[in-house]
Amino acid sequence: MPATANRIAVATTSALAAEAAAEIAECGGNAVDCAIAAAMFSINTEPGVCALAGSAYVTIWPTGRDPITIDGNVAIPGMGLPQDLNPAAEVIQMEYGGGIETMVGATSVAVPGTLAALYLAAEQFGHLPWRELLRPTIRAARDGFPLSAACHYYLGYSGDIIFGRSDDGHQALHTEDGSLRGVRSDIVVPHLADTLNAIAEEGCKVFYEGDLGKRITDHVQQLGGLLTMQDLKRYRAVIRPSLLVETGDWMIATNPPPAIGGVVLSAMLLAFANDPVVQWDSDSLQRLVRVQQAALSYRKKNLDAVPDVMKAAIRMLELADSGELISKWASGSTVHTSVVDDAGLACAITASSGYGSGEMPAGTGLWLNNCLGELELNRDGLNAGPPGKRLPSNMAPGVARCEDRVLAMGSPGADRITTALHQFLINFIQRGLSLNDAVAHPRMHLVLDDMSSNIAVEPGLDIPDIGLPITRYPEIGMYFGGVVASLFSAEKGFDVAADPRREGGTFISA
Repeated sequence: MPATANRIAVATTSALAAEAAAEIAECGGNAVDCAIAAAMFSINTEPGVCALAGSAYVTIWPTGRDPITIDGNVAIPGMGLPQDLNPAAEVIQMEYGGGIETMVGATSVAVPGTLAALYLAAEQFGHLPWRELLRPTIRAARDGFPLSAACHYYLGYSGDIIFGRSDDGHQALHTEDGSLRGVRSDIVVPHLADTLNAIAEEGCKVFYEGDLGKRITDHVQQLGGLLTMQDLKRYRAVIRPSLLVETGDWMIATNPPPAIGGVVLSAMLLAFANDPVVQWDSDSLQRLVRVQQAALSYRKKNLDAVPDVMKAAIRMLELADSGELISKWASGSTVHTSVVDDAGLACAITASSGYGSGEMPAGTGLWLNNCLGELELNRDGLNAGPPGKRLPSNMAPGVARCEDRVLAMGSPGADRITTALHQFLINFIQRGLSLNDAVAHPRMHLVLDDMSSNIAVEPGLDIPDIGLPITRYPEIGMYFGGVVASLFSAEKGFDVAADPRREGGTFISA
């Protein structure tokens, strides 16, 4: 068991989630305990943005040991079903994010992994009993929690077309006249507190092997979906060695293959390793655009839909390290928590449920994911591969070390996760900005589709003319991610930062 911490620092996606972590710290929890408590709170109290029946990755780096990443990503369902089934996809169009197409309903539901990953992290690296970690979330689910502005914004597009599909879900989010509840309105999701209490007492077994799992799979199959009890019973969170990349004096550990987020982030960091950024001048911004163009294009062509992701990932990192990745080009909703403690333990958790399937099995209080239907990530849709295969993911929770300092960081933001983290790390490690300034600094993101490219940029970055159209945003905003970071130094103590682009929360114990 990791050493007991006396103090912790938390940066997460809401002030209430930070308070949940603070409560666990008061009970003697270490960084992993507090990260799980905050993550569970965010996952269950940010309707639309995230939900428990989705996916998560947990990167942990204990002092004196190698870093690991727990893979709790969703998997392809259908174990025990005939292979010739041809379920019908339900495709919808939403104006969210400038317009997206996604699949919803029971056929879009993949095998959830979030709970398995968090439970394994608590077993292997936590200090407090599992049931204690869920206490703040159960209380909020029972008494009600405020609807955040970020949730309300997304539900403004999806509240009816997706999250109005189930009776319990509709009741939780809408008033009696059918309108969406307002920002800061108290939300009580029917049956959620009871479900969380059962999970607290019985662990993840009730979800993957018990009555709760049966309710979920019965609901999905009655509506023509593929998720079975065999899928749930055979699902396992997997502990993998983290992907390590060196930049400056820092060693950064992040999500390894078969996920693609950590690979893309590492490749972009390697592309800047030999020529650090001192300031964002015309040359460095032009290089930033080219690196994003090269990395995101390689990902789209060589990582998103290949049978051997590991081989393609190794090749990408080789190209980035040699400089060839750029030279070749020169001719999707998440929550995140970052925690460090004064024992040097660091934990970063990113979780997602896609855009949401809209399905909430009666009596469970749990919205199910639509990760089979996230077409920008899972391009093969319902024909993505054999049951049990992990789906692609952009999530990249990371931990970094440099001498006596340890940093936990991550971001929500779909395909902006890697570009947001890349620019944060350049600002913090290479340019020497403070943690807060590195997080808040203006960002850009290359929007890459099948037909064209476009540079999205926040005010404060003067992007040079490189022949691509530029969309200039009037202010910094949640489109560009929501980096949260926690730092501990044995010499200087703690520092935390939550992105002003989202409703973040921070906490440093006394």
